[in-house]
Amino acid sequence: MKLLKDILYGVGLKAVGGDTNVLVNQIHFDSREVGMDDVFVAIKGLVTDGHIYISKVIDAGAKAIICENMPKVLVDGITYVKVDNSKKALAVMAANYYENPSKNLKLVGVTGTNGKTTVSTLLYDLFKKAGYKVGLISTIKIMVDDKEYATTHTTPDPLVINKQLAMMNVEGVEFCFMEVSSHGIHQKRAEGLYFTGAIFTNLSHDHLDYHKTFAEYRDTKKKLFDGLPKTAFAMTNLDDKNGMVMLQNTKAKKYTYALKSFADYRGQILEKQLNGQLLKIDDNEIWSKLIGDFNAYNILAIYATADILGLEKLEILRLISELENVNGRFQYFISKKKITAIVDYAHTPDALKNVLITINALRTGNENIITVVGCGGDRDKSKRPVMGHIASEMSNQAIFTSDNPRTESPTVIIEEMEAGVEPQNARKVLAIENRKQAIKAACKLAVANDIILVAGKGHETYQETNGKRINFDDFIEVKNALDNLNK
Repeated sequence: MKLLKDILYGVGLKAVGGDTNVLVNQIHFDSREVGMDDVFVAIKGLVTDGHIYISKVIDAGAKAIICENMPKVLVDGITYVKVDNSKKALAVMAANYYENPSKNLKLVGVTGTNGKTTVSTLLYDLFKKAGYKVGLISTIKIMVDDKEYATTHTTPDPLVINKQLAMMNVEGVEFCFMEVSSHGIHQKRAEGLYFTGAIFTNLSHDHLDYHKTFAEYRDTKKKLFDGLPKTAFAMTNLDDKNGMVMLQNTKAKKYTYALKSFADYRGQILEKQLNGQLLKIDDNEIWSKLIGDFNAYNILAIYATADILGLEKLEILRLISELENVNGRFQYFISKKKITAIVDYAHTPDALKNVLITINALRTGNENIITVVGCGGDRDKSKRPVMGHIASEMSNQAIFTSDNPRTESPTVIIEEMEAGVEPQNARKVLAIENRKQAIKAACKLAVANDIILVAGKGHETYQETNGKRINFDDFIEVKNALDNLNK
């Protein structure tokens, strides 16, 4: 039990009905989870408004209500607190409830369209290899040093974030690397956190179904840097045209990294192969198992961050050379028939283009590139024709299929992708709605030395249709399909 007034510290109260000097149990924003003596935060969501459940949670035993609109009738014995923004209030309250755990470790946020998962995960791996206790909050999983927890959002809700950070405190974690999505920033999930630093990877077309305009999407990302204190660091990709925008209003110490520009941390690609690439960083050559220009940027970001956080430079380079690909990020294998299969999370036009540029650069002769790709339902529709154009333009064969259709028709999604295919590329496109069959078709079309790219889902081990999830793993599916060709 905790004092409500302590949990409300720094929230900014507009009005209070009742006593805040009372003991409360848990904080909830899901009315179904509220129990005796709990605090309920009424949030206006995209689907429903928590304010309509206030009577229900009081019946369930709630002792305090945090809301943007006071109910017309106030129940005796219940404390009502009116705030400007319930989402922000929830985040600040969550941090207070768990005694501000982000203050007790070095928390680094990673934001951008592509590369968030790779950068945050590889930083976790690098610092673990360096002998530190480390935390990770990412799209794929949450790690409290060696303990793994499942996650459903790139940036979890504030209660989950602070609970996990508190667990990291208990375990003696020194560093935590956290993906910070534009949704998470906009929905105030990272409010109340004390960041030691923030990294910007890049910005390209994504989430315009949510943010409506590219400028709004960009400015939402920028808020992470705007909120950094003077004691923090802010690091940006100088080669990205929006890189310096992120640093315009930050109070933090500014750093840059780049492959093409003069930056604080500069890298150069010396050699590329399918099994890795040779890089030059700080006048030292390093071999990395991660390939592609996009991974060269990721490696630079990792190197720079580790240096800023105090690791020795040559030790950082040694540890980077040991790092493996993140699950579902340019994850590949070569079959017995010498067919290369690559599984990648590329689900934005820029990510798909970067992966295909990398694959094309690795071709040594007449290898065909066969791309299997779809687009998610109930998400940004404007990128579908662009994805269709890129896949058909940069591949010898493109197979359009289902991704996670959710509540949309897979057929309609594929048709919207086909709308971006130019006439000269139409002959290279197949539409196979069933993703499993699409992957099998790609494997049957491939011959020795060909390269199959299965893009869009990466690490995901499910396919979501009409609210139901079925087990589906691109890597397992393509491996099984190629293995069966050998029988």
